[in-house]
Amino acid sequence: MHSVIHPNRQASRLLSLIAAICILLIAAQTAATAQDAPSIIGTSPLGGLSGATDWINSKPLTAKELKGKVVLIDFWAYSCINCIRSVPYLRAWADKYKDSGLVVIGVHTPEFDFEKELPNVQHAVKKFNITYPVALDSNNAIWDAFHNQYWPASYFIDATGKVRYTHFGEGEYDQSEHHIQELLKEANAKSMPAGTVSVEGQGAEAAADMKDVKSPETYIGYSRADHFGSPEGMMRDMDQVYTIPNDLRINEWGLAGKWHDQEQVAVLKSSTGKIAFRFYARDLHLVLGPTASGKPVRFRVTIDGQAPGDNHGIDTDAQGNGVVTEHRLYQLVRLKGAVKDHVFVIEFLDPGVQAFSFTFG
Repeated sequence: MHSVIHPNRQASRLLSLIAAICILLIAAQTAATAQDAPSIIGTSPLGGLSGATDWINSKPLTAKELKGKVVLIDFWAYSCINCIRSVPYLRAWADKYKDSGLVVIGVHTPEFDFEKELPNVQHAVKKFNITYPVALDSNNAIWDAFHNQYWPASYFIDATGKVRYTHFGEGEYDQSEHHIQELLKEANAKSMPAGTVSVEGQGAEAAADMKDVKSPETYIGYSRADHFGSPEGMMRDMDQVYTIPNDLRINEWGLAGKWHDQEQVAVLKSSTGKIAFRFYARDLHLVLGPTASGKPVRFRVTIDGQAPGDNHGIDTDAQGNGVVTEHRLYQLVRLKGAVKDHVFVIEFLDPGVQAFSFTFG
């Protein structure tokens, strides 16, 4: 028997292929542009801190006040899993070298609109036990001053205020700590703890299993959405009833129920609804928010049609039950056995949930 592909879905896949080619072309162009752009190494961008919209754990800090200190600027966003996994190292360095002249500053530049709200960031800072200063960069002023393009991104600044080293993304933590030690020695630090920190992240902070991650960050809002598999095709800024196909391909996803897809987010309009994703990774996370009025939304997760059991994430139980109570990243799956592709489905039992993006680890 020949399989039949719904024409709308066939068109959707063709568009996804075209989009993928465009993304590759844009990435190549971006890489070329990045190579041509002047390096920030050797410049003094700390004046950009004046663009902070607020501060947490500190009074506003200025380039003048920081002169003579070694400064580590870390760009992050609290719903970014890569940033979350870096936080334990930043906490450890801030504590280990606080008496040696190091100042760690987390610059919180939002990816989503809800990350611009001070109470949300304050809550995240408390949740992640961050005690070093955090500058809110809700207008991207500091981001622009550093010509930054990534979350997370680290800038290692010497005692004269000049950028000496940079690191983008997760990993290479020992090398980053050696940069800190080198700059502190140059600044004649009075005391210098030996060795490098040993960090064991828990929950969402645990290190990723990168060798088995074959699923990319995937956005649900239409401005950056791809690999959408529902046969109806994605409708922009309007209500649409969607269905999930039975034969999702790897890294393809779909919606069920009535959803309203916007640039950054999809909002569930029916009394219940689902999102499905065929993924290949140890961990699956989904950035979610409650209803516009803040009412919690109940959900249930399955993996290959079954309750997750021991494979549940920190935000679900063994039966797959959980509740969306705030705007943040939710860890829904952590596989305990061998990693292979699985079909993940989350069913929302109440209307109004806001869904933003999938990330994996």
